[in-house]
Amino acid sequence: MTAALSGKIALVAGGTRGAGRGIALELGAAGATVYVTGRTTREKQSEYGRPETIEETAEMVTAAGGEGIAVRVDHTMPSEVEVLVERIRREQGRLDILVNDIWGGEHLTEWNKPVWEHSLDKGLHMLRLAIDTHLITAHFALALMVERPGGLLVELTDGTAEYNATHYRLCPYYDLVKTGAIRMAWAHAKDLAPHDATAVALTPGWMRSEMMLDIFNVREENWRDATSVQPHFIISETPRFTGRAVAAVAADPERVRWSGQSLSSGGLAKIYGFDDVDGSRPDCWRYMDEVMDAGKAADATGYR
Repeated sequence: MTAALSGKIALVAGGTRGAGRGIALELGAAGATVYVTGRTTREKQSEYGRPETIEETAEMVTAAGGEGIAVRVDHTMPSEVEVLVERIRREQGRLDILVNDIWGGEHLTEWNKPVWEHSLDKGLHMLRLAIDTHLITAHFALALMVERPGGLLVELTDGTAEYNATHYRLCPYYDLVKTGAIRMAWAHAKDLAPHDATAVALTPGWMRSEMMLDIFNVREENWRDATSVQPHFIISETPRFTGRAVAAVAADPERVRWSGQSLSSGGLAKIYGFDDVDGSRPDCWRYMDEVMDAGKAADATGYR
């Protein structure tokens, strides 16, 4: 643990599980105070029906060395986000880091279906969860962040701009929301520039989230067993790898150089020199392009 972010105030919107939890934890490990929001609490689950809660994430942040504060927020509701930001203003007087990791669309995506066959209700709900929520949160939270220079906005997505530009993400709605987050970061960077603030899009690689481990019926301790089902899972990474990428950018006094760009956990690891929790340094998107999408046999040699 370092104190590189001591005194910094962060909001991880969508921090219940997955990348959001990994990011919140690593920001805490760097000394930040982290507001963790989501819809699943110990008293009430969201439509996900998953066991992870915002309270658990906040406790992990505190145990890592920061201060975790759990706040239940439905980011589709502007009034709830406005109350959240006013609370941060009242309690902290500032916001230094905003991570927009609101998603919730796994159960809505119908893969390999064209738009006329995909459920319209599910598709539009996916847009509401993954586009509207990010804009609603940015509307309120960035207004507080720009009151001080040097803020950082991170838009979480899936796939780099380069990869997504030439690869269809197998669902028209999913393709739109993941490329949309990249464009949002680019657009916000233009508006934030006069305030000496930075906006980036960041993608994890193939992440060993709680949900993905459950799909393969493995735990983090034996995740390699999943490669017997999907050999290319060998390139996977933990959510904390993405968290370390965010913490590295947040602690970089020259981070404005990244503003408006599409970044990846693996790419930033090469630049900042951090590893995943197992000591590896996965370069997932290069692997996806050069190995998996090229139809080659799974072999992560040179990619981890």
